[in-house]
Amino acid sequence: MTLWYEGPLASFDTETTGVDVEHDRIVTASLVIQEQPDGMVRRRDWAVDPGLPIPAQATAVHGLTDAWAREHGATPGVAVEEMARALAENARAGRPLVVMNAPYDLTLLDRELRRHRGLTLSQYLAGAPLLVVDPWVVDRHVDRYRKGRRTLTALCEHYAVPLTDAHDAAADATAALELTRAIGRRHHGRLEGLSAAELHLRQAVWHAAQARGLEQWFARSGTPTHVEPAWPLRLPLDRAA
Repeated sequence: MTLWYEGPLASFDTETTGVDVEHDRIVTASLVIQEQPDGMVRRRDWAVDPGLPIPAQATAVHGLTDAWAREHGATPGVAVEEMARALAENARAGRPLVVMNAPYDLTLLDRELRRHRGLTLSQYLAGAPLLVVDPWVVDRHVDRYRKGRRTLTALCEHYAVPLTDAHDAAADATAALELTRAIGRRHHGRLEGLSAAELHLRQAVWHAAQARGLEQWFARSGTPTHVEPAWPLRLPLDRAA
């Protein structure tokens, strides 16, 4: 039987106007697909004119400007619907979807769909299982006590995965896909017995436990902070309340 990390994988990443999933907007996105390790990577890219100014601090991270978005970007409603349909097609194909820090990118896409199309990401999936693999969550579970940062750049360095042109959606998506394969191989004893569906369910539990632990750490540090436990998609604010 082919192990989930040695079979077909897809990966999704966005670059955005900021880090607030409820209010910030997608500027670029990429979906990459690889049917086997070391195989050819197919990709689909989107550029979006978000309709709002891109803050200078966001431009400093990814280099995308208002002028670039106006020249190259599609209207948000068209672009985010194409993204949702592409993720739905991938889900129907049964490929696990790698998303680094999934509650960020997937929630942001869901909110964009609600904003511009009046529909949710789940409605576009129409029951197709979105089998997410989040290398940030998996690494924190299998190597819990390792010190150091766990950004995509740091994880790629730790697992010896090349990352060129960081903060480019296609480059980050490709690196996250290769990172996921590397984590699976290094920690195969703890992960190989799981199907992609089982891994998806376990990550929701792992992430919730990680969120509770982080909240406790903040409390002990004297800076109480809420850490969202939902994974891979945050609840809408009205339901969370």
